Amino acid sequence: MATTSVGFPRTTATTPPNPINPVNPAGQPTDSAPSAITANAPTQSKESSASNLRSQQNTQILQASMDVSIQSGNSSLTLLYRTAIDRINEFLAPELGPNAIGATDAPDGSPEATAGRILSLSTAFYDAFAAQAKNKDKDPDTLARDFVSLIRGGFERGFGEAKDILGGLQVLGADSPVEQGINKTYALVMKGFDDFLVNKLTKPADTNLPPANESKTSGGS
Repeated sequence: MATTSVGFPRTTATTPPNPINPVNPAGQPTDSAPSAITANAPTQSKESSASNLRSQQNTQILQASMDVSIQSGNSSLTLLYRTAIDRINEFLAPELGPNAIGATDAPDGSPEATAGRILSLSTAFYDAFAAQAKNKDKDPDTLARDFVSLIRGGFERGFGEAKDILGGLQVLGADSPVEQGINKTYALVMKGFDDFLVNKLTKPADTNLPPANESKTSGGS
């Protein structure tokens, strides 16, 4: 009986050291796929985050485009107003220093109000322009033409920039209220500049047509 009792444990001791997975002596599970997925998780997470960020940015751009389309009157004319004032400021800077007009709020969004605000703010600097040392010796008509040419150039530059932006958003076209609004504003501003210049000119004969009395006098001689 004693011999049988001693031999039984020896028989069980011959069991392999890794009964769970005899193929992998290190004791690792046979199915190693979860470990591979875990190793690639950081890369996949970064790619997913970048994709989400791009999606959010595209959504924001699309929303901005939709806002301009839906709020065609206010948004497009506010854009035109801001670009026009910015460029007029740049054109006035050599004469009057930077940001002469300063920061001003956009008007109510109608072409008439937008044009009126641009005209009133820009033409208000005529006296300051005339007071500059290099302009004091100019005759009144030359002075008026130079000033109107300056602010007109700034407005046209700003108008062109606003139109490029709106064109990129694809909100312009023959039947577009956006294009109709900015074109009406443009026409009103340009007419306002013309009227301002006419009021400042002292020589109506600058139209290149001689006065009626001079024409008769020269013909009689």
